[in-house]
Amino acid sequence: EACKNNKDKNGHIIYSNNYEKTKNKIAKLHLKISNVRMDSTHKLTNYLVKNHDQIVIEDLNVSGMMKNHNLAAAIADGGFFEFKRQLIYKSEWYGSEVIIASRWFASSQTCSCCGHKQKMPLRERIFNCEICKLSIDRDLNAAINLKNYAPSKDVNACEDAKFHSVKKVSINEAGIRHQTAV
Repeated sequence: EACKNNKDKNGHIIYSNNYEKTKNKIAKLHLKISNVRMDSTHKLTNYLVKNHDQIVIEDLNVSGMMKNHNLAAAIADGGFFEFKRQLIYKSEWYGSEVIIASRWFASSQTCSCCGHKQKMPLRERIFNCEICKLSIDRDLNAAINLKNYAPSKDVNACEDAKFHSVKKVSINEAGIRHQTAV
């Protein structure tokens, strides 16, 4: 009933000046956040294509990931498509290569040391290989697998779905990490 008194002659609701001021402040804040995200995406993609010859990214099933309500807001804010789009067109400018790993490549479920595949629920953050007993952060393991996904410059690009430079990680008595080709 109070809204009936706040209508103009055409029936549109008339809002108070304070409401309009608050609405404008919120709109400016959203614009600022959007600009900061776009700026950081531009800066990161520029840095990557200027400083790396090969960049490997995963082709993620974003629409499927959005169905997980615990992750949906963070994924929506991530701007994955825009990041990929900028990487691809900027790589053409600067002569770097963007390699897109298949969405079926199990980067976080494959041991970066021995290649053994095992199921990894999302709640598990440490990858513990059942075969070689490697214990490593899940995201670091996936990053190493993606690095190994990229074909080296002397390998035929048609074979890019295979591991080309799988490395075995070992730690000596002094605690120093060594990588050797398998």
